[in-house]
Amino acid sequence: MDTPERTFTLEEAQTLLPVLESLLRASIDGKKLIEEVDGEFQELAHRVFLSGGMSVDVVHMARRKAEREKAIHRVKDAMAEIDSTGVQVKDLNVGLLDFPCKVEGRTVLLCWKMGEPAITHWHGISEGFAGRKPIDERIAKTNKTH
Repeated sequence: MDTPERTFTLEEAQTLLPVLESLLRASIDGKKLIEEVDGEFQELAHRVFLSGGMSVDVVHMARRKAEREKAIHRVKDAMAEIDSTGVQVKDLNVGLLDFPCKVEGRTVLLCWKMGEPAITHWHGISEGFAGRKPIDERIAKTNKTH
């Protein structure tokens, strides 16, 4: 990638949370709907197979398929919007986001999980969620250098 990775101060990351949380919720809701419709189609296919054929409510299934397609577009759009900010979606199922942050010349990740009232933890690039540590003075006082 030619462009340098976007980094955030704690304050900048915190300011973005309401918008990002809304986009994340839209993605999670869309993903749930997609999985729900997929389950309905699988169950229907199984029932048709077991019965050797049956009458299907085609209008209902077409409506569900259209809802699924719209949900796919909503999820893709929301994820692309999050991605365009430079924020990393680490786990869509739990709503886990990482914000790259420069601290004393190295990049760390400010870590936020859906439901948390604020960004209160960070971890190294290779540590992941299990390596989360509380934000300390160095990170809290980081200012934008570019």
